[in-house]
Amino acid sequence: MNWKPNELLFVPLGGAGEIGMNVNLYHYQGKWLMVDLGINFPDESMPGVDVVLPDLRFLDDKIDDIAGLVLTHGHEDHLGAVPYLWRKLRCPVYGTPFTLALLRAKLKEHGLASKVPLNPMPYNTPTDIAPFSVEMLALTHSIPDAAGLIISVAGKQIFHTGDWKFDPSPQLGGVSDIERLKALGDAGVLAMVGDSTNAMVEGTTPSEETAKAGLLEAIKKEKGRVAITCFASNVARLNSLIEVAGQVGREVMLVGRALNRAVLAAEESGYLKDWPRLLDVEDFESVPREKLLLIASGSQGEARSSMTRIGMGTHHLVGLESGDCVLFSSREIPGNESAIAKVAGALVARGIKVIDADDAPIHVSGHPARGDLVAMYQMIRPQIAIPVHGTPRYIQAHVELAQNCQVPYVAEMQNGQVIRLHPAPPKRIGEAEIGMQTREGKDIVPLYGSGLKGRRKLMEHGTISASLVLDGKGRLVASPLIHQSGVMDDEKASDFTAEAMLALEDACAELNKNIRDNDAQVESIVAKTLRSLAKKMAGRRPVVHIHILRV
Repeated sequence: MNWKPNELLFVPLGGAGEIGMNVNLYHYQGKWLMVDLGINFPDESMPGVDVVLPDLRFLDDKIDDIAGLVLTHGHEDHLGAVPYLWRKLRCPVYGTPFTLALLRAKLKEHGLASKVPLNPMPYNTPTDIAPFSVEMLALTHSIPDAAGLIISVAGKQIFHTGDWKFDPSPQLGGVSDIERLKALGDAGVLAMVGDSTNAMVEGTTPSEETAKAGLLEAIKKEKGRVAITCFASNVARLNSLIEVAGQVGREVMLVGRALNRAVLAAEESGYLKDWPRLLDVEDFESVPREKLLLIASGSQGEARSSMTRIGMGTHHLVGLESGDCVLFSSREIPGNESAIAKVAGALVARGIKVIDADDAPIHVSGHPARGDLVAMYQMIRPQIAIPVHGTPRYIQAHVELAQNCQVPYVAEMQNGQVIRLHPAPPKRIGEAEIGMQTREGKDIVPLYGSGLKGRRKLMEHGTISASLVLDGKGRLVASPLIHQSGVMDDEKASDFTAEAMLALEDACAELNKNIRDNDAQVESIVAKTLRSLAKKMAGRRPVVHIHILRV
């Protein structure tokens, strides 16, 4: 792909056409500014995968030209990939104090705390990241210190909103800077790159105050233990829960490393000054049931999270029983529905009440609904609108809304598309390589490499192993030993084994004399025989392993 140095480009490598894994690039004068570098959550089609990372191969020949990485806020889908991929980028990182405090704790776990240059950025103060100038603009979100970015370059202004909402009572942190938004719009904005998460939701997003009131009503009715799971980084929600606990006479216990990490980052950044003493997990058995409020990480049903282990009854210190209650105070990220349902189902099966946002107003979104988006467009009045941070349906809805707001040019973009913002007219000019990666041990590997394909096939189709003892002439000297796993259920396993033994005996008897002494060809014929039988009897295509012993 060719472009001119004076072209101002925008390239989303993640987060456009999906929820999560946000990573965006701006180009000017041969330099690249990266905005956010997030992860995504693995789903059931990704066995053995802990984290999904964006593929940055597009930058392989541009590493020396990365001016910097600016983080809009501290959620995992915006900064979670930094500890895994910074060694490739090796560029300075910028963000608000709380955002960097969260990142610093994660970098420490990866042995990078002293290596990554972290640069705090105050609001309303332009920072030179040549050839770009970037200013943080305060916006409310479900985490403190969220920011939109005013990117000044080539005599133009771009507004990259990040995740945001309008909330007059956020409970923790400041409100959105409406006056600065109006001034920005009055000064003229070339392009607005904006959040599409709730572009299909009518009205305006409720305040965190609504969730706090809903949590109070739900919790005060319960007589047993109450456990709540929410996003660990939603410190405003944690603060609301602390205040609610005080009102209903419960003591608070945090369960989960991510939660404790978020609390430490908030304290380091000057938040949570008046919190009471929190209980240690080791004190669980000593607290009366009606006096305990548990806050656990793992609202998305993550396999190793505290809430999942509590729900499944496998947590080594914390347990719930019939008569207790669990509140899911978060929204489902698309793709996580089945994992969350599995945890909720396990709780209900043990007589534990489950309440989610469909049952009571215990959660509010951190993203703008349609009415909020209209208000933002009325203030910013961009020449170009680029909806991101959403599935295709949500981006399409945002596109239509922006068009109705009389934005002259609206780009319906997907990951990897390259758009020229300036010189005019705006135009798509190419495609960038995109993809997904994951961590395998200490290595970062393609998500759909041979390892994951093999695990998926084992999970979906099972495995068969067969051991054959042959004499020098390639004749069976004993019955084949056959073992299958995941191909047939227990009731049919013996029938399959018997049929397989007969099939292999027939196959060996029919071997051509020219190949009887060739182990590789014998293995191929035997494996094909077993795969055909598995397809016939179970409709599966298992992984087959053949072992041949010559006597």
